Amino acid sequence: MRGITNALVWLVLLFRLAFAPAANAETVRIGQFNVENYLAEPAGTRPAKSEAGRAKVRESLLALHPDVLALEEIGGTNALLELQGALRTAGLDLPHWEMVTGFDTNIHVAVLSKFAITARRPHTNDAFLLGGRRFQVSRGFAEVDIRVSPSFSFTLLAAHLKSKRAIAAADEAELRVEEARILRGLIDARLAANLETNLVVIGDLNDTHDSPAIRAVLGPRGKKALVDTRPAERNGDIPPPRDHRANARQVTWTHFYAKEDTYSRIDYILISHGMNRYWQPAETYIPTLPNWGLASDHRPLVAAFSNGEP
Repeated sequence: MRGITNALVWLVLLFRLAFAPAANAETVRIGQFNVENYLAEPAGTRPAKSEAGRAKVRESLLALHPDVLALEEIGGTNALLELQGALRTAGLDLPHWEMVTGFDTNIHVAVLSKFAITARRPHTNDAFLLGGRRFQVSRGFAEVDIRVSPSFSFTLLAAHLKSKRAIAAADEAELRVEEARILRGLIDARLAANLETNLVVIGDLNDTHDSPAIRAVLGPRGKKALVDTRPAERNGDIPPPRDHRANARQVTWTHFYAKEDTYSRIDYILISHGMNRYWQPAETYIPTLPNWGLASDHRPLVAAFSNGEP
């Protein structure tokens, strides 16, 4: 009788092992959002974010429900911590954070994370020569290592490249290309150390996919090239395939430019060859919300990854 009982116990254990979910098979959601002048108080010509605008930002991020989030146009530490606290109260706890302050002292690039940030490499003093003049990267680059589990981690590089707003000192497109080249240099440094590294390059890059700036960030063909996850609306279309050329006519715009009355895709989640192994295209998308423009002139986007076996 004892032998039969032991056999049944072993059968139950084997059944549970066979059908239990993998311990590392959770999905990691990485989000991106330019929150358009999310300032706690006015700075220069930029007004403080209205209560309606802050509420819509929270609603947008709760819909996105990211585990890791890159933000642009955060007004400072007070604004970032206010948003972090409001999200926590609403049920989205992202306790770990990083913010970089570049040449532009009014708006910043920041990262919020559910997971521990194990290393920080802020880039705030990068400069370049253009037309014989020296310029600094306006908003700097946030670079952090994030550990999801003992067996899975990745590096996040968050950027906000020069806008298309004209300035007297130089051509805005040329400035953006130079900033993009510096960003690509940081990418190349990570890939040179380990070609299979898990790398996510994310942010408001302020230009379209075929522009010199974005081509510079994407890099050459082969394993050093970044993969464009190209999030699209979930509006009934067939889920996007890995090869976007097979189904390119999807709604992917991320920014409305009122001056030209145009909609374009200028916000990106780009990934390395190593990170591509974990990417889940079907869970990569742009949420659609009514009155989205109350939050920002940009829309949020999210890409999902498995932290288990590729």
